[in-house]
Amino acid sequence: MSNDRKSTLRQIMQTAWMFVKRNGYTMAEALKLAWLNAKVTKAMRGGIVQFFFQKIDGTLRQAFGTLDPHRLPETQGTGRRANETVQVYFDTDKQEFRSFKKCNLVKIV
Repeated sequence: MSNDRKSTLRQIMQTAWMFVKRNGYTMAEALKLAWLNAKVTKAMRGGIVQFFFQKIDGTLRQAFGTLDPHRLPETQGTGRRANETVQVYFDTDKQEFRSFKKCNLVKIV
């Protein structure tokens, strides 16, 4: 098994355990959601992706985001530590960086 595949599987399991510990999901629910998060992140690295997530107030939000380095604006480091519970993406509609809680991801189109 290649190192890239091992690190991807390790990241998925770590994310799933985080969902179990912090959100009280069953392991089956957590693994499904962790795989969905891995898929959306990989897809966003390749281009613009349409996905849906649940906002904190309970409404469903449609987003078009990317992590493709060719589509991102120039950024400067802020010195902030990365938050493992949040997925950051570049919103192509608003032309700015946005984020959502990984446990609130609903669907990828």
